[in-house]
Amino acid sequence: MTKKKTESDKEEQTFEKAFTRLEEILDAMNSEEVSLDESLKLYEEADKLINSCGKRLSEAEKKIQILMKNRNGELATTPDGSPEMEDYS
Repeated sequence: MTKKKTESDKEEQTFEKAFTRLEEILDAMNSEEVSLDESLKLYEEADKLINSCGKRLSEAEKKIQILMKNRNGELATTPDGSPEMEDYS
């Protein structure tokens, strides 16, 4: 027996799965094989996924800023006062 996904299950999916789903939606909408009604449903789903991913990225940024605090407990900042960032690419 298969279990139908609930709204809370969708919220628990990982950032990576949500991003992959966004790519799938984009591919489907660009295929020109999707009806107008289906395109609207996909657009609504994508909007929710974009919001969810944005929140997760903001939360991750906050956690990184906390981790980058110096030993005195102050946020490490650049000379202009913005949080110091690390380039991990």
